[in-house]
Amino acid sequence: MSRCIVIPKGVDQVKKVLEKVPGVALSAGIAIPAWLLGKCFPIVGGPVMGILFGMILAFWKRPAFFQNGISYASRNLLQYSIILLGFDMNLFHVFKVGGQTIVLMAFTLTAAFLSAFFLGKALKVDQNTNILVGVGTAICGGSAIAAAAPVIHADDQDVAQSISTIFLFNVIAAFLFPFLGHMLHMSDYNFGLWAGTAVNDTSSVVAAGYAFSNAAGNLAVIVKLTRTLMIVPVTLALAFFVSGRQRKQGESHYHFAKIFPWFVLGFAAASVTSTFLPLPEETGTFLAQVGKFVIVMAMSAIGLNTNIVKLVKNGYRPILLGLGCWLVLAATSLVVQYAVLRV
Repeated sequence: MSRCIVIPKGVDQVKKVLEKVPGVALSAGIAIPAWLLGKCFPIVGGPVMGILFGMILAFWKRPAFFQNGISYASRNLLQYSIILLGFDMNLFHVFKVGGQTIVLMAFTLTAAFLSAFFLGKALKVDQNTNILVGVGTAICGGSAIAAAAPVIHADDQDVAQSISTIFLFNVIAAFLFPFLGHMLHMSDYNFGLWAGTAVNDTSSVVAAGYAFSNAAGNLAVIVKLTRTLMIVPVTLALAFFVSGRQRKQGESHYHFAKIFPWFVLGFAAASVTSTFLPLPEETGTFLAQVGKFVIVMAMSAIGLNTNIVKLVKNGYRPILLGLGCWLVLAATSLVVQYAVLRV
């Protein structure tokens, strides 16, 4: 007479956790040198280094037991990292930049999203890559892509393609913007607004802003941090977009609660906590740094799941899309400043 062995639920949960350990550990092992090199070369940054190292190691035919943890790192850890980034945000920055800057940001974000939509269709870029490049250009590069990717169910190839595209224009902006600013005889205020609204990643904003002047750099960083807060409404809007798409397709397993980006609410709660509660500044900075390291881990895992040959073959369309969005964003910021706001 056979007997059925029932595995206690707690033991099953422990087993699931242990299955993830090898892949998460591998992602962390790649992330450590990527993080350190990113500190040495901030214009490149740890996330790009992580993806690059991961893609190189993807040629290694790794044992199957790594895959569970790699998938967990590229999806779940990516969401948790966004929550931790909120501890480095101060909502008073929104009030400090003033109404003119908020108006400027509304114009630039709209221009970036519209250009991504129409250029993406013209270039026949995959929809998820199109969205990620648009979000990364409009808001804050890698962090925005990390927030949007799980909401739209983007695969690792889409994320790697988008991060690579945004990285290219981050590097160009860091060197090109100060030169153009001086050539156009821009004031510190105008250049700070321009760099803060038209350069993608924070490291490149810092590099471009302070290369122009200290005053421009200070303003550019404040504007950029305020722009980063747009992660919340944009990600929520994407959740509604995805839910509408699923409803139209008549998917029987459609549940809005499963699509809703709960981690963005965590990001908002962390921002409120760092702004209004007596949290030591060192604690908030430490938690945000942990979040940035976890992003590097997630990007390393994404690199491990990326086919670099396929990435190179399909690379020119997203790059053209990124170039178009970036040019429209930069031009819109200048036009609105001088023709609409007259600052």
